[in-house]
Amino acid sequence: MTQIINKPKDAVSQVLNGVAFIHQDKLERLKNTGIIKIKENKTDQVALISGGGSGHEPAHFGYVGDGMLSASVSGPIFIPPKAAEILKAIHSVATEKGVLLIIKNFEKDVTNFLEAKELAVAEGIKVEHIIVNDDCSIEEGSYKKRRRGVAGTILVHKILGAAAKEGKSLAELKILGEEVVASMNTLGVALASGKTIGSEKPVFSLEKNEISFGIGIHGESGYRSEPFFSSEYLANELINKLLTQYSNHHQYPFALMINGLGGTTVMEQYIFANDVKRLLDLEGINIVFQKSGNFMTSTNMAGISLTFLEIKEKVWLNYLNEITNAFAW
Repeated sequence: MTQIINKPKDAVSQVLNGVAFIHQDKLERLKNTGIIKIKENKTDQVALISGGGSGHEPAHFGYVGDGMLSASVSGPIFIPPKAAEILKAIHSVATEKGVLLIIKNFEKDVTNFLEAKELAVAEGIKVEHIIVNDDCSIEEGSYKKRRRGVAGTILVHKILGAAAKEGKSLAELKILGEEVVASMNTLGVALASGKTIGSEKPVFSLEKNEISFGIGIHGESGYRSEPFFSSEYLANELINKLLTQYSNHHQYPFALMINGLGGTTVMEQYIFANDVKRLLDLEGINIVFQKSGNFMTSTNMAGISLTFLEIKEKVWLNYLNEITNAFAW
């Protein structure tokens, strides 16, 4: 399918320029970097930074705003930013209260963000981090959980962003973030591979009318591929596997996020949402917060993911409902 682009090598930079232009009332791009930052940085609260490879739009720049991230850092397609660039982002928003890095659990992301943290700390900047590992799929042919950082990362941005705005300290935010991550699980399913910018070659292969459960946001293979039956069947598989991650799924209420992976229409997302609601009603699951949309994509992959977050503290729900001007929330 033809894409509305110019030269593929310029795509990431032009995306960032477009974001800064459309949202110039509240965001700016640091020239010649992958950094999008809030224009009016709050100096009386902890600054939050997240990021990773491009190709997951609107993640992560869509969550920069009052009550969410202070800055995001975008690397090339599916490649995390380098430590030097992350350090620039830290410099651009650091406050006396400190900086918290929210990192998705991929090896290169973790390596580069932690290197930037060490450099910043050596300069005397207070920096902490949390690692989001909400993916609960298993490796193909084994029972080893992968625990990648995927769409649930956005819920972490929202909860910690609201808590930071409230005045929580760096240490308090780190503890809160780790508690939220431990209470969250995500599973995804792909119906067709996405393609990288300017390429006609799919990232991975699926037969016609075939789906893959547990697919990754960079095209990593799933734990099972089989013919597609229905939206309801997909919802049933994902719900059942997610609920097994909780020892007592009636103990606490849940927040859920339905996330389109880039090539899934709004109509499909809401049909899936209807199936999720009916099945959760049958299970007697108490849902107190719900969102559907494209929050963390994989270029133009056709597919969907479902995130469950056990609301162990009422204040978590309050944080999810707090107002933010981050444009993708």
